[in-house]
Amino acid sequence: MRRERLSVLAAEPVGPYTLLRLERGDLDPGIPGQFFMLEAPGRLLPRPMSLCLAPAGELGFLIDAIGPGTRALCAVRPGDEIVVLGPLGNGFDLDVEKPLLVGGGIGVAPFPHLSEALGAPRALLGFRSAWHAEAAALVPNAEVVVDPVLVTDVLPSGHDVLACGPEPMLEAVRKIAPNAQLAWEAPMACGFGACYGCVVEIERQLKRLCIDGPVICDSSTRAAASTR
Repeated sequence: MRRERLSVLAAEPVGPYTLLRLERGDLDPGIPGQFFMLEAPGRLLPRPMSLCLAPAGELGFLIDAIGPGTRALCAVRPGDEIVVLGPLGNGFDLDVEKPLLVGGGIGVAPFPHLSEALGAPRALLGFRSAWHAEAAALVPNAEVVVDPVLVTDVLPSGHDVLACGPEPMLEAVRKIAPNAQLAWEAPMACGFGACYGCVVEIERQLKRLCIDGPVICDSSTRAAASTR
């Protein structure tokens, strides 16, 4: 884990989202599913973002501008600087025989990096509109469904599911694939367990996603939590 001030290379539109590309500096991209804390310009608290892309010399983050912090991150220009801390938390378990990536909306954010690590497996991605579905172009071998069709309507059996998306989708996936790795999200202020701002209840246990996750394993299920 390191903290560095990184230069902005680009902030590119991908449908309604923004792909924020930063110089990597000396930061390690970590394991897919880990996250970084990005200090939004003019905002007091950093924002947690799962790593989307890790080409040579870069770190890429797919951001949905839904609040003041994420809007500030999406408004940066090439040459601006952002302070970044990471990688943090635990990543996905990559020791899977037949991976299937299942995502919803901005939950596709960690999948390009994850797909590369797993050799571009099949991906099933759901979006609320064709505009949002433009993000699927970042994920190789992606099959897309658009609302009102849900990913759980077409989810095949016999795969090792690695999922990321809104909580209702994750709960529905867990019912179909109890051993799925599920990427939950929660607000974070620190990223390393001090503030207790990211506590969620998983399997009737309270978990701090920043340190108990992102990958949370127990005897009945494996869950990965990604924060954006």
